Formats: sequence, C-alpha cells, structure tokens
Amino acid sequence: MAGVSRVRRQLPTSPWLFAAPGLLVVGAFVLYPFVSTIVDSFTDRRTLIPGHFVGLANFRELVHDDMFWTGLRNSTLYIAGVVPALVVLPLLLALLVQKNIPGITFFRSAFYTPVVASIVVVGLIWVWLLDERGLVNSLLETVGIGRVGFLSDQWLLLLSAMAVTVWKGLGYYMIIYLAALAGVPRELHEAAAVDGAGTVRRFLTVTVPAVRSTMILVAALSSVAAFKTFSEVYLLAGPDGGPAGEDTTLVMLVQQTGTGLTGRVGYASALSVVVFVVTVALMLLVLRADRRERP
Repeated sequence: MAGVSRVRRQLPTSPWLFAAPGLLVVGAFVLYPFVSTIVDSFTDRRTLIPGHFVGLANFRELVHDDMFWTGLRNSTLYIAGVVPALVVLPLLLALLVQKNIPGITFFRSAFYTPVVASIVVVGLIWVWLLDERGLVNSLLETVGIGRVGFLSDQWLLLLSAMAVTVWKGLGYYMIIYLAALAGVPRELHEAAAVDGAGTVRRFLTVTVPAVRSTMILVAALSSVAAFKTFSEVYLLAGPDGGPAGEDTTLVMLVQQTGTGLTGRVGYASALSVVVFVVTVALMLLVLRADRRERP
C-alpha cells in the first residue's frame, strides 16, 4: 500500500517530466526566437552590433521602402495565383485517383512524388526546363514559336514560380481531399443520378458541398504557404529576386535584409512581424468564412 500511495503522490508531476524535453525544444527553437524577433523589431540591431531601442522607426521606414511594397505585391499576387489552383485541381485529381481501376496505385504514388522530393532538386529541374536553352524553349523553337524568357521576364518568372508551387503541392492536398471524399455517402451520388444529374451536376451539388470544409482548410493552408513562399522564387529568380529585384517576395526580402555581416537584423525583424501579422489575418479571414458556411 505504501508503494501505491507513493506512486499516486508522484502522478501529478509525472506528466510534466515527460513533457519537459518537448517543452524545452519548443521554448528554445520557437518561443524564444519569436519573442526575440518582436523585441529586435524595435531596435537598430545589426548582425555583429547590439541594437538600441528606436521605437517604431523600422515600421515607419517600411512605409517608404519601395522594396517592401514590391515584396508585398508579389506575395499577394502569389496567393491570388496559387490558392485557387490548389483548392480546385487537387480535388479533381482526388476524384480521378479515387476510382479503383487497375494501375491506379502507381498513379497515386506518381502524383505524390513531387511532395516528398527536395525543393532544391525540384527547383533545379525546373530551371533546366525553363532556361533560355532549356527543354521547353527548345521545343518551342522547334515548332516555330521562338524562345520565351520564362526566367528573364518579370511576370513570366513569377508565373513560373507559381506553377512550380502548384505542381509540388498537388499531391499533398490530393491526399487531404481523398480523406474527405471517403466520408461522402455513396447514396447521395446514387440519388442524384436517379434524379437525372450528370457528372458535372453531381460534382457541384453533391461533392463540393460535402467537402466544403476541407476546401476551406486547403485554402487556409495554401494561403499561408503561398504568402510565405521563398524557395521556388529564390531558385528560379536567384538571390537578387529576378530582374531588378522585381520578383522579390516578403520572405526573400527578410533574408536579403537580415543576413550577412552587415545584415540589418532589426529591420528584418520588423519585416518578419509584418509577415506574421498578415499570416494571422489570413487565418482569421478563412476561419470567419468557415463559420459563415456552417449552419
């Protein structure tokens, strides 16, 4: 009995002992950098120079920084171009691979392969494809269209980066939709078919309402990821953000400003705070839309 009572006295502290390693990791690599970034955003700290408190000077500078508005424009355009495609195309893909036909497992694996592929490898492959002397331009020249500056034109480069993002994210969101489609009762489709509804009508009146919550979730996840995009544009446009830096995104601007021996850590922290605030605002907008959709 004494042993049992001793175990009972230890139970209230035991969960904290098990959680302590995880809490330490979260505190060291998540909470501390988060708080440190907010504090640094109000200083003029540089990479090797301790900062002094400057109040809202960094945020006032943002308003007059042309590169900030360029990055905000590109990040916003990225959301507008990527999110609709990642909401609709994976759903259509999930409907396609949901069918139990011979060889469908191979196609499911093939569609998911870009998700697990390294973004660096993916970026280099697309650079080789879209380069002025790459495969795509060689094919275009063969059919008489001529070479296209996918990586030299400001807008074509941004569209190319969006295409890479969509291509790499299709398989990930397809899996999410497959899980949602598994919960759609077959009886609903059968009833709609009896009423004379065709494939398109059943998709709009049965499938879409049934997975509407999942579509909102996908919109939320893809919006945040699109606004914080870095690797695709960096690999295709280079560290300078394309011609004259016109394809720089906000996260790329944070990297350009805050790294190096002369990096302006305080200003980069202010940029990071803006990215965080906009990201939270996007999530709140999606949650509000989700609540409106629910009865």
